[in-house]
Amino acid sequence: MAAGMHPLAPHALPPFITPPGETDALLVGLGVVLVAAVLGAAVLYLTLHALPERLAHGRGRGQIELVAVLALLALFTHQNIFWVAALVLALVELPDLQTPARRIAEALERMTGRRRGGPAAKDGPATQGEDAP
Repeated sequence: MAAGMHPLAPHALPPFITPPGETDALLVGLGVVLVAAVLGAAVLYLTLHALPERLAHGRGRGQIELVAVLALLALFTHQNIFWVAALVLALVELPDLQTPARRIAEALERMTGRRRGGPAAKDGPATQGEDAP
């Protein structure tokens, strides 16, 4: 028996069918495209998760840390509400409540003649019974 082609086999094969023992170029090309697509999707995903931290850059230190923690929680728990909360906190500027409170405390200290952590100062204001110069 002759080792030829079967009489019913097509004589012109499509280019994506490779002969036995040769490299399948289509499979290799699709593998490269698949790896590039997965890496591209991962980079896009991580860039999207870092968006709130980039937006919060330049705000107060506490706000940046809070946004970063929420973004990490969203990344590891896959709960989108944490990412939305981080995005909202990054876009909204939190008011500075500590500075006015500190100024009020310093003004009260000056008015009463006291210093922080100590008794009344010697050069404090005169009392009502003393003659002021």
